[in-house]
Amino acid sequence: MKRLPLSFYARPTLEVARDLLGTLLVVDGVKGRRVGRIVEVEAYLGEHDLACHSSKGRTPRTEVMFGPAGRSYVYLIYGMHHCFNVVTDGPGVAAAVLVRGVEPMEGIPPGERTDGPGRLCRVLGLNLNHNDLPLDSEGLHLLPGTPVPDGQVERGPRIGVEYAGAWAAEPLRLWDRDSGHVSRFVSRRPRRRP
Repeated sequence: MKRLPLSFYARPTLEVARDLLGTLLVVDGVKGRRVGRIVEVEAYLGEHDLACHSSKGRTPRTEVMFGPAGRSYVYLIYGMHHCFNVVTDGPGVAAAVLVRGVEPMEGIPPGERTDGPGRLCRVLGLNLNHNDLPLDSEGLHLLPGTPVPDGQVERGPRIGVEYAGAWAAEPLRLWDRDSGHVSRFVSRRPRRRP
């Protein structure tokens, strides 16, 4: 199967996010070949998006986000969980798509959870050594998979970005509603009593 070309990522971020659903994320590394079908993503639109890392400007951490598209952006949160993103859009836009959930397809031990960015990175063996790699490389690439039909795609707010004000509520998380490998979103708002 032919790898997705780097031109796939050099498009508006929300388009790339939608088209990533159903593609296959392949990691060939110390854990062997592991493949997951992408079923949940979040779009981060650039410096104007207050939930996006690049909203703080160009730093050593965010340098990869400024392009070119088609590279990996891997970072560590809470000092313990890695998150895998694909850099998108045009040079200087500083946008990316976070991969939040994959369905195990190959090489993943039974019972391993792959819902949530930290879990999928641990299971696939993704870490900071994978940061700033071209997404058509031997050890890290994406393949076309089975596309998720439009009627099966859900959209909602991103998770864990409450600090971003109105940007937190933007429906920039997309997922396959029929998959059991997506994050469970729990609102922090108090429930209303009937």
